Amino acid sequence: MPVITISRGPFSGGEMLAECLSHELGFRCVDREVIVERAAAHGVSQEELRAALDKPPTLIEWLQHRKYLYLVLIQAALIEEVRTGNAVYHGNAGHLLLQGGPPLLRVRIVAPTGFRVKLAQDRLKLTADEALDYIARADQDRRKWTQYLYGIDWSDPANYDVVLNLESIDIAGACHTVATLARRKSFEVTPAWQASMDDLALASRVRTELAFNQATAHMEVEVAAKEHAVRITGSVSNPWEVEQVRLIAASVRGVQAVNLDELASPVRP
Repeated sequence: MPVITISRGPFSGGEMLAECLSHELGFRCVDREVIVERAAAHGVSQEELRAALDKPPTLIEWLQHRKYLYLVLIQAALIEEVRTGNAVYHGNAGHLLLQGGPPLLRVRIVAPTGFRVKLAQDRLKLTADEALDYIARADQDRRKWTQYLYGIDWSDPANYDVVLNLESIDIAGACHTVATLARRKSFEVTPAWQASMDDLALASRVRTELAFNQATAHMEVEVAAKEHAVRITGSVSNPWEVEQVRLIAASVRGVQAVNLDELASPVRP
């Protein structure tokens, strides 16, 4: 079966839906903390990784390249966690972090304000006004996060396969709806699905190696993989850096060919 990603604002029922689907389908339930813990193995603090998922990048973070590095780690951790399918991820932007891979079942869940406020009050021990303010600020941060990093509207239903509103359906009904979709043949894990996920995982490993190698750590590149061949796009400062990219990418387990035709370096007069 597929990978299900659940997009939601805080206290909108996403965790409850994920847990129900995990029980109904026998899927592993993967949350943000699992991803943060795996990503932190590279020596980055878990607090910084959580902030990278929650907050839009500041100007200083862009200039210091930190946000890019954190997102590279988070993406790599998520891909490795779900790469065999049969997983449901409820966390910020799972469908975006996994884009470019095989088809996902992309779910968005929304809930009435009263539902969210009550849940926030119960879990965070807040007053109703404090809970409402917390939710508004968190929603605004997530909207800015997806706009800044991916250029899309987080709330646009076109970015999802199904949108569920808890105003007219309960968690059990939402769970049944998503489980029924997940069992459809169009979402099953086939050899082609697995090959596409393996390609995404390989590209992510290459990107991680480039991001944390001293010779290339200052770069921001895109990496795509297909059947053990990787294509790297972006900009470098000089031909020496092109060769460093080639050497580092070629050293990654599983890479058999490296295409740098779209890795641009300045034209010298």
